[in-house]
Amino acid sequence: MPPGSLLYLSWVITLNLASTSSESQDISCPLGYFPCGNITKCLPQFMHCNGVDECGNQADEDNCGDNNGWSQQLDKLFEKHYEKIGLNVFDLEMKPSECTLGPVPTQCLCRGLELDCDGAKLRTVPSVSPNVTIMSLQNNMLRKLGPDEFRIFPDLRKLYLQHNNIRTVSVHAFKGLYNLTKLYLSHNEITTLKPGVFEDLHRLEWLIIENNKITRIYPQTFQGLNSLILLVMMNNFLERLPDKSLCQHMPKLNWLDFEGNNVQSLTNTTFISCATLTVLVMRRNRISTISENTFSSLYRLDELDLANNRIEAFSPSLMKGVKELSQLNISHNPIQKIQADQFDYVIKLKSLSLEGIEIPNIQRRMFMPLKNLTHIYFKKFQYCGFAPHVRNCKPNTDGISSLENLLASIVQRVFVWVVSVITCFGNIFVICTRPYIRSENKLHAMSIMSLCCADCLMGVYLFVIGYFDLKYRGEYNENAQAWMDSTQCRLVGSLAILSTEVSVLLLTYLTLEKYICIVYPFRCLKPGKCRTITTLILIWIIGFVIAFIPLSNQTFFHNYYGTNGVCFPLHSEQPESTAAQIYSVIIFLGVNLAAFIIIVFSYSSMFYSIHRTAIMATEIHNHIKKEMTLAKRFFFIVFTDALCWIPIFILKLLSLLQVEIPGSISSWVVIFILPINSALNPILYTITTRPFKEMIGQIWSNYKQRRSIGNRNSHKACAPSFFWVEMWPLQEMSPEIMKPGLYTDSEMSVTTHSTRLSYT
Repeated sequence: MPPGSLLYLSWVITLNLASTSSESQDISCPLGYFPCGNITKCLPQFMHCNGVDECGNQADEDNCGDNNGWSQQLDKLFEKHYEKIGLNVFDLEMKPSECTLGPVPTQCLCRGLELDCDGAKLRTVPSVSPNVTIMSLQNNMLRKLGPDEFRIFPDLRKLYLQHNNIRTVSVHAFKGLYNLTKLYLSHNEITTLKPGVFEDLHRLEWLIIENNKITRIYPQTFQGLNSLILLVMMNNFLERLPDKSLCQHMPKLNWLDFEGNNVQSLTNTTFISCATLTVLVMRRNRISTISENTFSSLYRLDELDLANNRIEAFSPSLMKGVKELSQLNISHNPIQKIQADQFDYVIKLKSLSLEGIEIPNIQRRMFMPLKNLTHIYFKKFQYCGFAPHVRNCKPNTDGISSLENLLASIVQRVFVWVVSVITCFGNIFVICTRPYIRSENKLHAMSIMSLCCADCLMGVYLFVIGYFDLKYRGEYNENAQAWMDSTQCRLVGSLAILSTEVSVLLLTYLTLEKYICIVYPFRCLKPGKCRTITTLILIWIIGFVIAFIPLSNQTFFHNYYGTNGVCFPLHSEQPESTAAQIYSVIIFLGVNLAAFIIIVFSYSSMFYSIHRTAIMATEIHNHIKKEMTLAKRFFFIVFTDALCWIPIFILKLLSLLQVEIPGSISSWVVIFILPINSALNPILYTITTRPFKEMIGQIWSNYKQRRSIGNRNSHKACAPSFFWVEMWPLQEMSPEIMKPGLYTDSEMSVTTHSTRLSYT
């Protein structure tokens, strides 16, 4: 942004650009590697500017900032300007001196011939000595600039009028200011500037009119500005530029900034006389069309900024006339396609910004002609692999992966193995040990083992991600696009979705079954083996269908699973196809959210029913009490699932609303929050249950018994029956409950139902 104070100018003038001249052109490095200055050592691209001196001479930490474009040009401009007047710019200092302006308003400060009335609540221009050279009237209450307002100050060189309430400017407001070099009118309410308003400002070099309400300008408005080199009209309401050349009255114009207006098109005649223009900024407008020869006369143009517009097509021939261009920014435009020869006419380009642009046809051919390119900015870090000769490529990561590794964070790289081991081992352990627990409800145990199988698939998914992270360690960027487009990525992504969906559906099924038995205890029938097996098979079929439908038609779903390095379709920075977006919403905000609501409703109803029946008969009360013990444990299990899924619901909703989501958040959800639920389920379902603890106790007792020499009766004493109701505290179970006669088919008592439908 152009300066708004002398301090900014001082900073720009004293800017010390980083130099790359120390690099020897004789040192040859492989593609994607760069020399360490003048020593025969080469480093890969990702080690440039990483904060570590791998070269030993700091050469890999040089040239980190992108100083191409306007900053470089402004430095050169003022260096030449001050050389002409014989002034050393590095010795410039604002030395205090006594006021020589005579009486000044009490709210103002005076130093030599400079007047500072900032924030003095002035409503009119103060009357001071005519020989004033600098007048600062910022943050006052000026409403208009009348005719001959400053005529009595012929020596005025700099005039600051920012942050007032100026609405109108008389055509003769600046009459007689022949020595004025800088004029600031920023942050006012100006709507029009009449032709000829600046006609006496023959020496004006800077004209800053940003943040006003100007809707239209005419070439005649700038009549008389023969020395103008910087014109800034940012953040106004301009809808179109003049049909005639904008620069016909400004032959020395060097910098033109129209950022933040409403300009919709650029024509062949707009810049036809702007032969001296080196910086052109048109970002944040509404430009949708650019005529073929718009930039043909700008043969000295060094920086062109067209970011954040509505440009859909950008012909390579538009760049024919700007062969000296060193910085080009076309980021965040809806450009449909980048041609293979898109940048063939700008071979001197040093900085190229393509942020926010999807390049499905990206190839090395696009960037190979740009031998001088030092900085390039993409939407996705994976694109950096197609410009390996560029020393500084951004972004380095999407929050999940980086140039070096599939998993960017060291914590993620370690955690993915820890969780995968815990998940697989825990679930396999439960599957293997569950048959040895003599549960009364074998059908429910079958459901638990089915759930463990689904959770185990999550561990397998993490193993695969960890394996490919190791495989691509240190060179992931070279394989990133191929990995995300690969069959392995799609299959492992579908495996993760299969695991999560089957787990959600099983939890919903178990919750509904428990809900029926507690809320309607006398209507609850023992679930048959056929019904249970059919339900489990149906749940797995639904899971397979949900997971593998996106693989069936790539035309509709595109690369549904390959939107990130971990192959999980939580949200995508890429524009999804309509089918993929609808499908994703149905799964995450339809099926899963509905399941979550059903679980919450069921447990709310269960606890309400328990409270309502607390004063019933003792037998029923005991039944409900035991069921409450089961419900509390199962509720805790579902609660942990809810904690895992709520962030996913929120992220998907934000993605649907097109809210920008940092990749680091997604990575923690996918790598940490979602799998941790699968790792906890074995502990919650089996390891912490009373039957499992009693089984371990028996094994330990048997072990001690075998070591007891001579105690032949210890075996009977230490071998209790496994005929338990799972998770029922033994101290709460009456002797009658343990009698076999209680479980006859003719006695459909509450206790019998509780025993047959108990859960872990």
